[in-house]
Amino acid sequence: MNITIEIHYIASSRLMQKGSFPLRGKKAEQVALQFWKDIKKELPFNAELEQVVAANEEITKLVKEMEKRELEFTFNDDLPF
Repeated sequence: MNITIEIHYIASSRLMQKGSFPLRGKKAEQVALQFWKDIKKELPFNAELEQVVAANEEITKLVKEMEKRELEFTFNDDLPF
């Protein structure tokens, strides 16, 4: 099953990218977060996520929470030094 994801963000101006993606057993917010990461990789500077719509449903809050959790996990690696 495919899902249409629309990501609105602010870089040098307000932009929007849209795509259709297979779910493959994942939740819509997981697919949207990966799409957002792919968008950020292509940009030469930082961008701010503004809105995420998946299958006409607002999931911005879920995507932002997942992104925040991943960043916290990355920085909380508890290294001994």
